[in-house]
Amino acid sequence: MIIVGPLSQVQPLIDAHGARHVVTLLAPDTPSESPRGIAPGRHLKLHFHDIVAPMDGHTPPSARDAERLIRFLESWDKSDPMLIHCWAGISRSTAAAYTALCLFRPDADEDALAQELRAASPSATPNRLIVSLADDVLGRGGRMVNAISRIGRGADAYEGAPFILRP
Repeated sequence: MIIVGPLSQVQPLIDAHGARHVVTLLAPDTPSESPRGIAPGRHLKLHFHDIVAPMDGHTPPSARDAERLIRFLESWDKSDPMLIHCWAGISRSTAAAYTALCLFRPDADEDALAQELRAASPSATPNRLIVSLADDVLGRGGRMVNAISRIGRGADAYEGAPFILRP
């Protein structure tokens, strides 16, 4: 299973679900400790700001970040749960979770996967730049980006409620 949530819930979610793999997506200047019980090789840390276009003083997600995310997801054997988190559990982490769904279900319709994400998290607003970069790496021809555009912005929230997806 894939658990998605905010930084404030990382350790409780790991403890509750027995996650042994973690994807952390935070701004370069956001401090975060490595979670207890996660081996270093099972913790991917990506550092960029939650932006969708260049902005002075901010680091956007890059193609290399998308490639690293996808390689990490591919290395997961799915025997233990994986936690994907960002600051609020709304944008960067939901983009990574959507990427995981598209990776693990290569024949699934992107719109159906986006609807599955929306049903699991009413506040999910996947970062479109991350989705676009992942779309390129996965060779989905823009269908991931279009599907995320069609589900639109999620419900307003300061912090997303944790949720679970099945890969």
